[in-house]
Amino acid sequence: MAIKTSDLNARLFGKANKRHVTTPQQAQQAAKEQAQVIELAVAGEQTVQFELVRIPADQVSEQTVVFAENAREQSFLNEHALSDVLVTLRERGQQYPAVGRKREDGKIEVLDGSRRRMSCILAEKEFLIYVGENISGEHAKFLSDVANAHKPLSLFEKGKEMLAKLESGEAEDQKALAKMFQCSEALVSGALKAADLPLELLQAYPNVADLGRPTIVKLHKQYNTLSDEKRSVLLEKCSSKDGFVWQRSSAQGVARITKDVTETIESWIEELSPKKAAVSTKTDLVKGRASYTRKGNSLSLNLKKVDDALMQEILDFVSGKLQ
Repeated sequence: MAIKTSDLNARLFGKANKRHVTTPQQAQQAAKEQAQVIELAVAGEQTVQFELVRIPADQVSEQTVVFAENAREQSFLNEHALSDVLVTLRERGQQYPAVGRKREDGKIEVLDGSRRRMSCILAEKEFLIYVGENISGEHAKFLSDVANAHKPLSLFEKGKEMLAKLESGEAEDQKALAKMFQCSEALVSGALKAADLPLELLQAYPNVADLGRPTIVKLHKQYNTLSDEKRSVLLEKCSSKDGFVWQRSSAQGVARITKDVTETIESWIEELSPKKAAVSTKTDLVKGRASYTRKGNSLSLNLKKVDDALMQEILDFVSGKLQ
C-alpha cells in the first residue's frame, strides 16, 4: 500500500495526521511494528519502495553517510545535542527507523535521521533505516527538509539556508527572507550573523541549538573586533588537542557548561584585544574663562564669569544642536 510523506512521518516520529491516522497510539504502533517493506509517494509524485535495513553498531559509520544537502550541521551532533534521543536509545534501542537511499558505491545515504544515526554511533546501537533506490536529488532534498521540520534547526543552520536563498537570488534582502521563512527580520539578522561565524567557534558549545539570538549577536560583535591574526589564535584555543571548549569545562549540566564556555571565550577575546582606557584631556578654549574636557564620547565644558543671559544663550544653542 502506498502512503504519503505525512503518514510516513507519523510512523517514524509518532505524530498523527488526523486525515490519515486515527490516533497517535496507532501511529506509534505502526512504527514499532517496523514493517519490512513500505511504499512512499515522495512529494506526492514518484512512488518508491523502501526496505528496512538493520546495520550493526560497529558498521554504522562505515556503511552510511549523511545526505550532503542536509541542512543540519553534523559536527554539532554530540551527546549534549542528542540527549533527547540518547536516553531512549540506550534503554530501548532505536524506536523509529530513519529513511535513506542506496548510492552507486553501495553506501546508504541518510536523508531523514542523521540525529538517530549519530546517536546509534555514540550509544553503540544497531541502526534501523528504510532504504530506497533510484531516488532523485530533488526528492532526496524533499525528504531531508521534511525530516528537519521535526527538530528545529539552530540559528547557524537557519542562517546557512537563508544565505543560500540570498546567493541564489531567490530572496533579495532580509525583508524577503523574513517573509519566505515566516519569521521576524530580527531573527533573520541573528541567523545570518550566526552563519557568518566560523564552525570552530560554535563547536565550542555543548549544544549550538540552545544559543539564542542575543548570545549570537554579542558573539558576532566580539569576534569581529579582532584582527585576522587574533581570530586565528582564538579559533586555535577553541579546538585544541584537549578537545572542544565544552569538553574542557568542569561545569555540570548543559546550561552551566554553556555559560562557562561563553565566559571563557569572552576572557580570551579580552586578552587578545584588551579594552583601551579612555584618556581624559583638558583644553583651554578661552584662557581663564572657558575650557573643555574630552573623555571617550563625553565632552564637559567649564565656564567662568557667565551671567544669566549668556548662560541661557549657551544652553539654548546646546539644546538646539543635540535635539
